[in-house]
Amino acid sequence: MSSVAVLTQESFAEHRSGLVPQQIKVATLNSEEESDPPTYKDAFPPLPEKAACLESAQEPAGAWGNKIRPIKASVITQVFHVPLEERKYKDMNQFGEGEQAKICLEIMQRTGAHLELSLAKDQGLSIMVSGKLDAVMKARKDIVARLQTQASATVAIPKEHHRFVIGKNGEKLQDLELKTATKIQIPRPDDASNQIRITGTKEGIEKARHEVLLISAEQDKRAVERLEVEKAFHPFIAGPYNRLVSEIMQETGTRINIPPPSVNRTEIVFTGEKEQLAQAVARIKKIYEEKKKKTTTIAVEVKKSQHKYVIGPKGNSLQEILERTGVSVEIPPSDSISETVILRGEPEKLGQALTEVYAKANSFTVSSVSAPSWLHRFIIGKKGQNLAKITQQMPKVHIEFTEGEDKITLEGPTEDVNVAQEQIEAMVKDLIHRMDYVEISIDHKFHRHLIGKSGANINRIKDQYKVSVRIPPDSEKSNLIRIEGDPQGVQQAKRELLELASRMENERTKDLIIEQRFHRTIIGQKGERIREIRDKFPEVIINFPDPAQKSDIVQLRGPKNEVEKCTKYMQKMVADLVENSYSISVPIFKQFHKNIIGKGGANIKKIREESNTKIDLPAENSNSETIIITGKRANCEAARSRILSIQKDLANIAEVEVSIPAKLHNSLIGTKGRLIRSIMEECGGVHIHFPVEGSGSDTVVIRGPSSDVEKAKKQLLHLAEEKQTKSFTVDIRAKPEYHKFLIGKGGGKIRKVRDTTGARIIFPTAEDKDQDLITIIGKEDAVKEAQKELEALIQNLDNVVEDYMLVDPKHHRHFVIRRGQVLREIAEEYGGVMVSFPRSGTQSDKVTLKGAKECVEAARKRIQEIIEDLEAQVTIECAIPQKFHRSVMGPKGSRIQQITRDYNVQIKFPDKEENPVHSVEPAVQENGDDAGEGREADPGSPRRCDIIIISGRKEKCEAAKEALEALVPVTIEVEVPFDLHRYIIGQKGSGIRKMMDEFEVNIHVPAPELQSDIIAITGLAANLDRAKAGLLERVRELQAEQEDRALRSFKLSVTVDPKYHPKIIGRKGAVITQIRLEHDVNIQFPDKDDGNQPQDQITITGYEKNTEAARDAILKIVGELEQMVSEDVPLDHRVHARIIGARGKAIRKIMDEFKVDIRFPQSGAPDPNCVTVTGLPENVEEAIDHILNLEEEYLADVVDSEVLQVYMKPPAHEESKAPSKGFVVRDAPWTANSSDKAPDMSSSEEFPSFGAQVAPKTLPWGPKR
Repeated sequence: MSSVAVLTQESFAEHRSGLVPQQIKVATLNSEEESDPPTYKDAFPPLPEKAACLESAQEPAGAWGNKIRPIKASVITQVFHVPLEERKYKDMNQFGEGEQAKICLEIMQRTGAHLELSLAKDQGLSIMVSGKLDAVMKARKDIVARLQTQASATVAIPKEHHRFVIGKNGEKLQDLELKTATKIQIPRPDDASNQIRITGTKEGIEKARHEVLLISAEQDKRAVERLEVEKAFHPFIAGPYNRLVSEIMQETGTRINIPPPSVNRTEIVFTGEKEQLAQAVARIKKIYEEKKKKTTTIAVEVKKSQHKYVIGPKGNSLQEILERTGVSVEIPPSDSISETVILRGEPEKLGQALTEVYAKANSFTVSSVSAPSWLHRFIIGKKGQNLAKITQQMPKVHIEFTEGEDKITLEGPTEDVNVAQEQIEAMVKDLIHRMDYVEISIDHKFHRHLIGKSGANINRIKDQYKVSVRIPPDSEKSNLIRIEGDPQGVQQAKRELLELASRMENERTKDLIIEQRFHRTIIGQKGERIREIRDKFPEVIINFPDPAQKSDIVQLRGPKNEVEKCTKYMQKMVADLVENSYSISVPIFKQFHKNIIGKGGANIKKIREESNTKIDLPAENSNSETIIITGKRANCEAARSRILSIQKDLANIAEVEVSIPAKLHNSLIGTKGRLIRSIMEECGGVHIHFPVEGSGSDTVVIRGPSSDVEKAKKQLLHLAEEKQTKSFTVDIRAKPEYHKFLIGKGGGKIRKVRDTTGARIIFPTAEDKDQDLITIIGKEDAVKEAQKELEALIQNLDNVVEDYMLVDPKHHRHFVIRRGQVLREIAEEYGGVMVSFPRSGTQSDKVTLKGAKECVEAARKRIQEIIEDLEAQVTIECAIPQKFHRSVMGPKGSRIQQITRDYNVQIKFPDKEENPVHSVEPAVQENGDDAGEGREADPGSPRRCDIIIISGRKEKCEAAKEALEALVPVTIEVEVPFDLHRYIIGQKGSGIRKMMDEFEVNIHVPAPELQSDIIAITGLAANLDRAKAGLLERVRELQAEQEDRALRSFKLSVTVDPKYHPKIIGRKGAVITQIRLEHDVNIQFPDKDDGNQPQDQITITGYEKNTEAARDAILKIVGELEQMVSEDVPLDHRVHARIIGARGKAIRKIMDEFKVDIRFPQSGAPDPNCVTVTGLPENVEEAIDHILNLEEEYLADVVDSEVLQVYMKPPAHEESKAPSKGFVVRDAPWTANSSDKAPDMSSSEEFPSFGAQVAPKTLPWGPKR
């Protein structure tokens, strides 16, 4: 049982209304009534606590005394307080977020109540819950269960009473859990235990326990008695720390249930044996009667914020006062606005209790330190480091920073607060002394550019000037930027940010339309090309659209002039790309592609470089013969002519033009080119080129070997004639696997049909969807005859026969290896005939053939030919040193594959020797070995790892061996002067790499330390001569460059007074750059920091003639400068800014107009009015006259402005007004003892001790009773 006297609103009002006026009155007021100012109660009449209270109160009800019928609101609000020690989530950094916030959101969604959380100064959690009564009760239960640490207790009541606690359908239990915000677990009926477990907060457990015992007591067969005792006297009955009631319960064996302070009930319930119960009731009645007679009350005002210090942790301070003095202290509830604390006890002990109450209240103090809000984060420090130093020394002090307020609040023990206050004040003083801030207005649309990519710009400014820059987020749309830090750094950062902003204001954005297909080309591989453009125009930002957007708009942003220049540059680049993207297709016979490519791509590389075009050849395994050339139109045409001339030179290629009416072209080409393709294939793969549709040209070009061209010409003209007279078409169907067989080897069979009938037969290509369709075109009679012949052939093919032949098992492997590739080729060529070899392991030589009769015969013949080749096959060895094997194979084995195809042989390379040194060591002789054989071995014989094995027909193997030996690289030596080696190698080896790629050789340059002139070239014999000639040509170029370099290194010195050097250099080096470019020389000025170097010597390096011309140009400038004079003009400093103009535009205009240089004094100069004008005498005079006229004009405006300002100054500032007293009232609680200062607690007059003699003043506690 707890005796903490925390009253509810109703009980507190009851106690207060029951007190006599003398008891309530704390200090006697002056009897004199003043009409002005009004009293505190007149100005702020108190609100009525309760209708009942007003009726029973002996004081007048005041202005609000009219009886108003209370209206019950459907929405109620309750405040719950969770002390720090009972909080489940104590992380201060996670307040308003994290698990705690999630839980609150869940509770709101589930119950429909509205929750508001706030953190008290003692770090306790205040939760305001609003909503319907039912929703608030449910929310309260959830809050207690989920946000407050849970305690648990057990209460034992007889098992038969459990059902009364549960109630009908468990309603009573649910209601009890809801009311007390606890979880009550009752053992199951089959469980013998009589213990009921209650889980919740300490306060909730007490309430629930009381209710459960009450229910049990009502059902108990033993006597139950209820005694009405005023709530105010419960603490006396319970005794300090519940000791008294526990003692009575122990002595009498009676259960006594006193309602906890938070429950507004007055009855005390006794349960037990009748006699013992009567004793307990009598003892408690006696205590109550005695206390009622002896005790009196006093009411004192204690600040609401200090109530918690009086209560103490878990009410311990109240219990302590009760134990020491026997006085009960009643504190108003936390949700009440009242500050009145009631002390109840024996009169002689009230004084001591009051002293203890004030001691507890003032044991903690609240203080504040004035500090500008912008300094708060510097006081806190990075991650709270500065503040941590104070809080570690004084952990009881709570320091609070309120955003936007220029003060810091401190709360804690008085001594600690004073120390902390001194430390913070010292910190504030130091920060104000060495810190400054400034606010600048910059349009928020420029903020992200000021910040830069990933904060690069703003971080650089922060680090450079050691300042903090606070840019508002985009959502605020605020223009205000705040800079804080070192005063000098703040000013520098301000200047730089304003310069950046003004530069951005002069920016413009331009959208450039560039086809998306060119975007990747402009950006370049890994962004190389766009990087070059950005380096050329560093002030322009270039944004390409996302490829997924399919947009052609490229955005440029930057200074107007730079954007225009960049636009022109990019438009020119795009025009070049458009011009270079012209594309033409050139059909070249497949067998000539390798000749066009050349050895290692030499030919094609040369054509590409000389014609400046991109040439794409089809892949080796592709059936396409078309070479695509891309670039400028003229260049593409030139490249095409060169490629065609190569083809013409290599073979007897003829070109014929045939005139066929344009209207027949489409019908001759046929559906998807089927018809014209069939003519080209029949005539040995000639190329037939029709003019572009819509050109109106009748000329058709036929290109190919002479005999084939004539043949194609005849067929084309014949077909055109047929088309013009009458053409008949028939479609027949045949399985795709029959097509090759119908066509015959080299097209023999189909040619025979066409020659006998005169009809054209078109077979489907791989691209056609319908692979079964064969089209016959020609005159009706011819077509029908051809159809009859083809259908007869197809019918024969459909008659499947099965036959067999004998094949020696040793040859079987050749047919089935590589997943039966040979058998697949036979099936494709001979109408899908099925060839079945016996399974491996069986020694059968019978091979089965199944298919059309003719196909089977043809396949048998082909198998026989292969067997003959296999039996005639020989194997020869070709010795090539292993180190050359990779070179012989070529890239990805391409060279070997070519030889294998050309000579129809198989080539096997040996395994690489892992330990070449091992072969040098003598072999170990074992027992029985003939050592003589090893000794007689020829040391010059090839090693096993050098021998390449070639298999095939003998003549083919020999030819392949010669081809392999021709691929073995050889080495020659070329003498090149040692000093040229580094130029031949080039930067990072680029020069030598280019030569090696171009000539397909390896070039070895000796190490620098050898000082050798010999360079070794290794490669194929055919390439070595070209490589040597190329290397010697490069040597001649380098020697010519050396001679030219010697001529360019002529030096000439000119003596010029150092004072003229800046003028010769010009603004941003413009003048000297112009001289350098114009005369192609290098001009070096003396180093100012080098004391040994003559300061008047300018060195010019270049060709002798050019250096002399540059010297004359410099001396001409010096001559003009020597004629110049400098004059100082006194010019009122107030007009300097107007003469200079915005960003110096006005002064630059004057200097350009009069051809003079004008210098204004710097800030802090001895004479702020002295302006220097330099130039030719006549120009200086004219410029000075012009400036003085401007001064006169501007000065008049300045004087007028200053006079006007004097009259515009408001007079209110001249007289100091008396400070306003504000709204004044008498008899306010805070002025009860003194109108100027807070009451002195150490004064015995203001805080008298009971029983002590004091000066005759009005008694603060009223008359003694």
